[in-house]
Amino acid sequence: MIFTRAVSRVSSKFLRNRSFYGCSQSIASHRLSILPDQGHSCSDVSTHKGYVCRTTYSLKSPVFGGFTHQLYHQSSSLVEEELDPFSLVADELSLLSNKLREMVVAEVPKLASAAEYFFKRGVQGKQFRSTVLLLMATALNVRVPEVLVGESADIVTSELRVRQRGIAEITEMIHVASLLHDDVLDDADTRRGVGSLNVVMGNKMSVLAGDFLLSRACGALAALKNTEVVALLATAVEHLVTGETMEITSTTEQRYSMEYYMQKTYYKTASLISNSCKAVAVLTGQTAEVAVLAFEYGKNLGLAFQLVDDILDFTGTSASLGKGSLSDIRHGVITAPILFAMEEFPQLREVVDRVEKDPTNVDIALEYLGKSKGIQRARELAMEHANLAAAAIGSLPETDNEDVKRSRRALIDLTHRVITRNK
Repeated sequence: MIFTRAVSRVSSKFLRNRSFYGCSQSIASHRLSILPDQGHSCSDVSTHKGYVCRTTYSLKSPVFGGFTHQLYHQSSSLVEEELDPFSLVADELSLLSNKLREMVVAEVPKLASAAEYFFKRGVQGKQFRSTVLLLMATALNVRVPEVLVGESADIVTSELRVRQRGIAEITEMIHVASLLHDDVLDDADTRRGVGSLNVVMGNKMSVLAGDFLLSRACGALAALKNTEVVALLATAVEHLVTGETMEITSTTEQRYSMEYYMQKTYYKTASLISNSCKAVAVLTGQTAEVAVLAFEYGKNLGLAFQLVDDILDFTGTSASLGKGSLSDIRHGVITAPILFAMEEFPQLREVVDRVEKDPTNVDIALEYLGKSKGIQRARELAMEHANLAAAAIGSLPETDNEDVKRSRRALIDLTHRVITRNK
C-alpha cells in the first residue's frame, strides 16, 4: 500500500500533535474505540513506494479510543436529523448518470451498447465513488474570492461544481472500465447481480468497451485543463494496471504476504478514490495539507471497503454480493481473512496450495478459517482504516457553514456504512 508523507500539522482539535503515518508516532498506534478488545497487530508503512517505514497497530492504548468516540459523537451533533449520504447528493447523482450515458455514445451501435452496459438504470450500482467525491467537494468548503460578489460569485461556484462533478464522472468511467477488464481476466460470470459483459457480449467486446471508456475519461480529463489533476488520475489508472498485474504474476511467497496483499489492495481499490478525492481538493484551490487529508480519507475508506469485500466473499451470498461467493479462494487469490487464519494454523497454507488442483480443499480451508480469528481480525483491520478515514475528515479546517458540516458528517457516516455493510 502506498502512504503519503505524514501530515506535519493538523489544523483541528481532533489530532493535535499527531501525524497520520509518521514513523515515530502514528494515529494508527492507538486503540480504536469501535474495535473489539482482542489484541491485533499489523505492519503499516509511510513512503511513496510501499511498505518501508513500519508502524504497528496496537489495540492496547485507550488514547485513540477516546478520540474516535469523540469524533463520531461530535460529528453526529453537527446536524440533528439522521443523514443518508446518498440522498444528500441524489439530484447530482441523477445528473451525473445522465451525463455518463451521453458521454458513452459511439458511432458503432454495438460499442455504444457495450460501453453503457453498467451505466443503465438498474445496474449502475449505488455510485459509491461518485457520492464520496460530491460530498468531498462540499466538505472542502469552497471559498469564492472576495472580489466576486452577487451573480459573479454564483457563476464561479457553479462552474467549479461542474468541474468537480467532472472528476466524479471520470472516476466512474475509469472504475467501470477496470471492472470490464477484470471480468475478462477473471472469467467472471456475473457483475452487480447481472450477467457480466464478457459473458453477454464476449471477451473482445468487453475489452474494447473498457478501452473506449478510458478514452472518453481521458478526453474529459483533458477538458479540465489542470495538469496536477491529470497526473493524479493518470497515476490511479497506472495503479489499477499495476495491482492487477501483481495479482496475476505473484510468486508463492508474495501470495502469502500481508505486506504484498495490502500494497496490491491499495493499487487495485484505494488508489482511484484517494487520488480522485485529492483531485477534487486541487480543483478547489485548497492547501497541500487539506489535499493530503482528502487523499487520506479516500485511501483509508478504500482499504476498509476492500477488506470488508474480502470478508464478504466468505460470509456473503452470491445474491447479496452480485458475484459468486468464495470466488477469490477458488481462483487462488489469497485475502486478509485467510492470511490471518494462516498465522494461527500454518498448515492451512498447504491446503490452499491444493485448491486449484482439487477444489474440495476449499471446504477444508473454510473449516480452518471458521476455527480461527481470521474474519474477526480482518474486520478489525477494516475498522482501523475506517477510523483513520473519519479522523481525516475531523482534521479538516473548522467551518460554520452548515452545508459543509452536513457533508463532513455524511463522509464520516460512510465510514460506518462501509464496515457494517453486508453486500
